[in-house]
Amino acid sequence: MSLRGRLTCPPCASTFDVVTYRPESSDIPAIVLSDGQVMPKLGFGAYKVAGEQAEGIITKALELGYRSIDTASLYENEEEVGRAIRESGLPRDEVFVTTKLWNSDHGYDSAMRAFDASMKRLGLDRVDLYLIHWPLPATDLYVDTFRALQSLKRQGRVVSIGVSNFNRSHLERVIGETGEIPAVNQIELHPYFAQNELRAFHAANGIVTEAWSPLGRGAEFNDSVIIHLAEKLGRTPAQIILRWHMQLGNVAIPKSATPSRMAENLAVFDFELTGREMTQITTLDKGARQGGDPDTLDLDAPGAS
Repeated sequence: MSLRGRLTCPPCASTFDVVTYRPESSDIPAIVLSDGQVMPKLGFGAYKVAGEQAEGIITKALELGYRSIDTASLYENEEEVGRAIRESGLPRDEVFVTTKLWNSDHGYDSAMRAFDASMKRLGLDRVDLYLIHWPLPATDLYVDTFRALQSLKRQGRVVSIGVSNFNRSHLERVIGETGEIPAVNQIELHPYFAQNELRAFHAANGIVTEAWSPLGRGAEFNDSVIIHLAEKLGRTPAQIILRWHMQLGNVAIPKSATPSRMAENLAVFDFELTGREMTQITTLDKGARQGGDPDTLDLDAPGAS
């Protein structure tokens, strides 16, 4: 079952279509991408979920009510993720699947081969969202790589295409040279690295902002502002931060291997932060990037999402 409505995001001066998924144990709002596809606003990130553990963890996430799973060729768990989805008993169109192309596969032909390999590992009929993991500007291939994604979309093998870790300059070049705006840009985003300018550019161009590492690396949990709000509202620090993401209009993909925390991360849709509380969190921004810099990350870097 789903309910359609509208989401207004005052901080980014933009309005998006939304629906609400209603799996058995959760109500998950979802955003409508620029191409019309529906994407849950809260998903499950499979980064650093070891291959031998991934199938069980993804199975549990789906049981709890997650309906968006984010993986990547880098994570080396596409096979297990795909198996968990296939064996979940859920209709394929109820699970939104994202995977990503790694740095060594930039270039049109390489990207096409990389996608074939990901599909073989996943064992699924399609990918809902395919992303370029990093722009890798030193190789000057990300535009050709995006053209490959456009071909995959035309072939119906991918529903939506986007990017990850792209800065404004990278986005402007892709848009200018391919004539297509990426549906999503998945970026590092948390209270200590709020990416306000990039989010504003996204909003102005109809690009959905998806946050990797949405909870940061734990330092925010000990921030006095977050602790105060958690105590005041009877919530955990993680729930306060994820609620902040939801009200900003972000998509977020928290990761946890602990079932109780996985469930806790879903329980953020039955309360709201006031405008003042939202501002308190947003002003925590320190420009504190924890992962790689998209302008300088090189080919051999292990990545950060």
